[in-house]
Amino acid sequence: MLQVTSVGDRVRLDKWLAAQLGFTRSAVVSLIAGNNIVINGCVAASKSAILKVGDEIEVNIPLPKCLPLEAQNLPLDVVFEDSDVIVVNKARGMVVHPAAGNEERTLVNALLYHCDGNLSGINGVARPGIVHRLDKDTSGLLVVAKNDNAHSRLAAQIKEHGFLRRYHAVIHGRLKADRGVVSLPIGRSVRDRKRMCVTFKNSKMAITEFLVLAEYERFSYVQLTLRTGRTHQIRVHMSHLGCPLAGDPVYGSSKDVVARLQGQCLHAMCLGFVHPSTNEYMEFTAPLPNYFTGFLATLRY
Repeated sequence: MLQVTSVGDRVRLDKWLAAQLGFTRSAVVSLIAGNNIVINGCVAASKSAILKVGDEIEVNIPLPKCLPLEAQNLPLDVVFEDSDVIVVNKARGMVVHPAAGNEERTLVNALLYHCDGNLSGINGVARPGIVHRLDKDTSGLLVVAKNDNAHSRLAAQIKEHGFLRRYHAVIHGRLKADRGVVSLPIGRSVRDRKRMCVTFKNSKMAITEFLVLAEYERFSYVQLTLRTGRTHQIRVHMSHLGCPLAGDPVYGSSKDVVARLQGQCLHAMCLGFVHPSTNEYMEFTAPLPNYFTGFLATLRY
């Protein structure tokens, strides 16, 4: 339930809802046309309804249609695999699981083929086996669960901060110290619902350790270790410190670098966890990919 607390002159329903929800105007219009928006107890009849202070808006978002996922024979860099888990080195540009606009050729499609459908079902049909995620343009390691028991045990480790996730990145500028800890809460931006930001309202604490590995004229090469795993955590924390990731199209600052890198310069290099069946601690590393080493080479000379 949303309540209108302040509006300008003659603010339309579709425009106000799009801003509040972070949806496109066309998506909001579709919700209105499907009788999914209720104003003060009455179904909204028009997208152009004028709102006033005190109006209560109820939004009913229909459940997405669950279409069967296709197993696709796609290139997959497997680092480790047994009957419980599979550790993969995700390529940059690959989406982890199907979603609107990316219904196929995702990591999940590749895993369904590789594992012959043997993935955990805890996260539902759209995200089989997915315990944690990487952004589309972040390369590197992630572990996938093949059964529900493995999934539950791995998820518990993440919740209890027992998962090692260490990244390497190139950032703009220089940090004020060679090493340290960023402890700042992260929540969804009220101005742009597709972005995250450092905020103390409707947020969760996020903790990132950093270590500077090298400094260049306009950039720094850093190691970043997650103590928590909030959405876009590294990207938001570095941007908040005035040192956004090189190539980051959302939180970055230099359009020429974004165009050159075509995505943030961020690689999940090290992953460690306790095996869900053997209770053995396992740690894996993935070397820096070519896009990353190529960019570093340009900074050294």
